[in-house]
Amino acid sequence: MTFEPSAPWWRGAVIYQIYPLSFADSNGDGWGDLRGVLEHLDYVASLHVDAIWLSPFFRSPMRDFGYDVSDYTAVDPLFGTLADAEAVIAKAHHLGLKVILDQVWSHTSDQHAWFRASAADRRGDKADWYIWADAQPDGTPPNNWLSVFGGSAWSWEPRRRQYYLHHFLASQPKLNLRNPAVLDAVLATGRFWLGRGVDGFRLDAVDFMAHDQDLQSNPALPPPDGIVPTKPFGLQRHVHDMLHPDTLDIMARIRALTDQFPGTVTLGEISSQPGAFERIARYTEPGRLHLGYTLRLLRGNCSASLFEMALHEAADSMAGGGQCWAFGNHDVVRLASRWGGGDPAASRALMVLLGSLPGPFCLYQGDELGLPEAELAHDQLRDPFGIAYWPEFRGRDGSRTPMPWHAGSSVEGAVPWLPIPEAHRALAVDRQELDPYSALAGWRHFLKWRRGLPVLVQGGIEAIRREGEVLSFDRVLGEERLTCVFNLSAQPARFTAADGEEVALDGWGSVFIVPEGAACSIAA
Repeated sequence: MTFEPSAPWWRGAVIYQIYPLSFADSNGDGWGDLRGVLEHLDYVASLHVDAIWLSPFFRSPMRDFGYDVSDYTAVDPLFGTLADAEAVIAKAHHLGLKVILDQVWSHTSDQHAWFRASAADRRGDKADWYIWADAQPDGTPPNNWLSVFGGSAWSWEPRRRQYYLHHFLASQPKLNLRNPAVLDAVLATGRFWLGRGVDGFRLDAVDFMAHDQDLQSNPALPPPDGIVPTKPFGLQRHVHDMLHPDTLDIMARIRALTDQFPGTVTLGEISSQPGAFERIARYTEPGRLHLGYTLRLLRGNCSASLFEMALHEAADSMAGGGQCWAFGNHDVVRLASRWGGGDPAASRALMVLLGSLPGPFCLYQGDELGLPEAELAHDQLRDPFGIAYWPEFRGRDGSRTPMPWHAGSSVEGAVPWLPIPEAHRALAVDRQELDPYSALAGWRHFLKWRRGLPVLVQGGIEAIRREGEVLSFDRVLGEERLTCVFNLSAQPARFTAADGEEVALDGWGSVFIVPEGAACSIAA
């Protein structure tokens, strides 16, 4: 692999995810908004990232906090105005940041005008814009498909005397993307934002874009340990309700749209269902999406074997340039709590590991501060997923609490939509800005250093090796080679370099070895 000065900007890019509801509140109403994003873009640029990914700010009843869209081309008043969105795009570009918008194109809100028309009339022009099916003779749903959020994936609509499909909340009906008129309408909303200068889309839940048209029931998947899981979704093999090959045709249409706007990127969210890395390779073949990342890695326990497995499974997607990485996001437990048990040394090691993997990666807001998962009481929850499964599963609110910009109250009198834990205030931005050894300082130092190393930004990967909890691999670009070594445990370890020299590793230590054999420890 050779250095490509004209390579697309996303090759090896760092993409900073902003969850606007929790990023910054500009007007003291307790909810994050686009003006808050605008006011803190200089901070984002100071991290030495390349792009921002904005979670949805479109008009929505907020039953799933933005992932239930009722108008794809309108800004919800909670977040501000279209002018605010355009100001964010303009300032981001002024700062050298690309802008990726989250697009929820597998489903809409049940408050969307399309669904209201579809639900009202079986014979109207939007009658088949969603997935409708007759009841079985006994009145039960068409098949056994389950919602990710619990219960049947079908809800009854009395006006049509039919069930409609929803993979998540009942208020999130599934779009019929096989209908050319529906796909045209969806893509028109994408064109609306591309015309306003955005640099691409993160596509939500792409594995759910198409399903078996015969609506066959899924086969059972008995738990291997005999223990029924908290979420019944895990009791089926999801071979009919998702992962359908027709998804590739939909992706091709999306790619054809973005190709009309040179320099734009498509990033797909791939589910944690088996074969995730193989799907990334398939989804990012020429003429389809540019990039994909999966939640599958995030479901495992931190270990050298987990990352070794991921690197081998992702061989094809890395070779094709379609692999993107993420260690955290708005749907999973905070990185600092999920992996490494809150040890700052573990967070530093994982930071360097994430930035050393081949391809671009996503960094979720607050992870650069080392924020732990927020522990919330039941009466503080907002997430319907967590409310439904409490206390066995506490939902997603613990990773969505507001960014702690100040050790004190951020806005006088404001009551944030989710509480800010005291442990987060101790890690506030204004406090870490004064500490050269803080997690924030470490991320800034490392990302600036990484940006100046083409072998890490654009290089390939070779010689993946694991010895106990020590993981190593070589990043290679032309004649340049860099060996990256990670001790993914708290216990000291040793690594034998290619020339036979032994290198000592502290617990959670990271070392880069240059070809001459000299080891350089990375302090973060």
